[in-house]
Amino acid sequence: MIRRIGKRTLQFAERPFLLSHAAAVGKKEGDGPLGAQFDFVTEDDRMGQKSWELAESELQKTAIDLAVKKAGLQKSDLDVILAGDLLNQCIGSFLASVGSDVPYLGQYGACSTMAQGLALGGCLVEGGAARRLLASASSHFCSAERQYRFPLAYGGQRTPTAQWTATAAGAAVLSAADPQGGSSGIRVTHALFGRMVELGVKDANNMGAAMAPAAYDTLSTLLSDLGAQPADFDCIVTGDLGHVGADILLTLLREDKIDLSPVYSDCGSLLFGDEQDAHAGGSGCGCSAAVLCGPLLRDMEGGRLRRLVFAGTGAMMSPTSVQQGQPIAGICHAVVIERSGA
Repeated sequence: MIRRIGKRTLQFAERPFLLSHAAAVGKKEGDGPLGAQFDFVTEDDRMGQKSWELAESELQKTAIDLAVKKAGLQKSDLDVILAGDLLNQCIGSFLASVGSDVPYLGQYGACSTMAQGLALGGCLVEGGAARRLLASASSHFCSAERQYRFPLAYGGQRTPTAQWTATAAGAAVLSAADPQGGSSGIRVTHALFGRMVELGVKDANNMGAAMAPAAYDTLSTLLSDLGAQPADFDCIVTGDLGHVGADILLTLLREDKIDLSPVYSDCGSLLFGDEQDAHAGGSGCGCSAAVLCGPLLRDMEGGRLRRLVFAGTGAMMSPTSVQQGQPIAGICHAVVIERSGA
């Protein structure tokens, strides 16, 4: 049963199990500080495909296949796939799952898509609508740049606040039961669906500033609803505010006398090293999906993390809305993930 706590937080009584997870990334991401903790690193960002969009689809399919295999399942064991990306009509995710013969729910939350999928997936499993499901998300630098900014051959100058769209995908399997008995299982315990917050930011090259107020709204609400302090968690991670947005978030919370810094990280800041010229850090649906389904959940399996808040942040815009001068609304969905015994 789902119980509402405080203003907006949902508590899962049965606490769905996160059975397995997998992350697949491109070469630049594999060369970064987290490279050894991803399940698959390609040397060819085109993935043997004839277009960047098909390459992204193949990367997401790779993450899905690995996650299903690690759970000891077949795709036919899934009741639904929840997946999304940055491309028009989520075509990357559609093509990744079209041959699976599994019911499909396309998701769009920009960089918050993985958190949105896990939150919705938790509700479906907890409510009995699905026994097992998979949530996934992806992005690709080349396909996103072509859609949102400039043709790659243009060679446009990137501003210091710009983030680098990750070539990456992550997938996770949620289940109502753990075949291992739950002795060391990882479980989704709470979810909070975010509100859209729009404070007039119009610069598509400064998404961190557009998203940070939404992250502030969601995390302050979650902590208040749970009656918790940041120290009650081993890690609170956003994805993907990057360096600029992360600094704004910490400043906003300090004004409320909340110091998040001892347990805080951002997926966009973690993915690339300083020497990789990613400017303000990583972004894209696949960034937070891969960091969660790679290093973060590996740390939970190893007992290095026991209680995690995963807060996916998204900039709700399109090329058309930006060209028309519309402000960019931010959104942030959060899930609490715990290791049994926490």
